[in-house]
Amino acid sequence: MGQTGPPTSRSSTIKSQQIAAAAAFLADEMKAEDIHVFEVGEHFPIADYAVIVSGNSRPHVKAIYDELHVRLKASGEQHRPVEGADLGWWILLDYGDVIVHILQPDARDYYDLETLYRECKELDWKSIELPEIPNPTLHRRAE
Repeated sequence: MGQTGPPTSRSSTIKSQQIAAAAAFLADEMKAEDIHVFEVGEHFPIADYAVIVSGNSRPHVKAIYDELHVRLKASGEQHRPVEGADLGWWILLDYGDVIVHILQPDARDYYDLETLYRECKELDWKSIELPEIPNPTLHRRAE
């Protein structure tokens, strides 16, 4: 549900709920703040889930993005072309049925995405069983 534009190459069998929870989990590991996952499919036909996280600076936002990109790609998930990575103020990752917003606090306050999603149920992402999320960076360091 919710996929528009060219399809992402989904070679895995990970459910969109698990992708959303995995994105929140990985952001949490990277010390992201104020993490929320909304079930948006009933209100916005473009996706099933929206993940919103904050990084406290441009380098922090970019580091969260890098971690999600590398780790979810290693799990078999591909996102569409990334938006905002050059500025690091608001980075948007589109995994088809899951949209991930990584914002600096000022951007989060300005765009107030929580108000946009206020009608949507919030997912308890910590209760979702996560798929295996390989860490290719650790593997390379161990060699």
